[in-house]
Amino acid sequence: MATITLTISALPAHVRTARLMAATVARRAGIAATAIDEIRLAVGEACSRAVAAHKLHCPTQPILLQLIDGAGADSASKADGGTPGHALRANGNATQRFEVVVSDRAPAKDADESTDHTGPLLDGLFLDGDETPPGGISGFSPGLGLAVITGLADEVRIDPSDQGTIVRMSWPVAAERTHDPSSN
Repeated sequence: MATITLTISALPAHVRTARLMAATVARRAGIAATAIDEIRLAVGEACSRAVAAHKLHCPTQPILLQLIDGAGADSASKADGGTPGHALRANGNATQRFEVVVSDRAPAKDADESTDHTGPLLDGLFLDGDETPPGGISGFSPGLGLAVITGLADEVRIDPSDQGTIVRMSWPVAAERTHDPSSN
């Protein structure tokens, strides 16, 4: 298992770098070409959310991006309780996964309440009246990005806390990895 770690500062220009890096590593990991755009968009949303949170709470702290190629022999995620040599479980089936982890250090607002994901997905995404969140789009809540990520990634886990938020996203690696000479 190869892990690439990228640390970015809370600048919107660095989101583009994170997206390009994720797409490149995903392509080399053997992700299906049809999923590359989804990965690029999901990473962009996760990093944009982290950048906006850092600008408000801790602008000097870095944002951590980890790109984990689970196609190797050591493909289990330690955070998911896996052991080396076992594939991650996706929808009850053992499969090789490409995982992206975006970690920020901005305290999650009402972290105790936001860990309850049993409510409807769109609750709280739209604001009433002319209220615009800092760094947000008029009429939309900052939580909209997390909803978009949930729709783009095959598996998503969001862990908010007072120390920051960790967004884990993963996609299955294609069964046969082909070597693309143009990717060298």
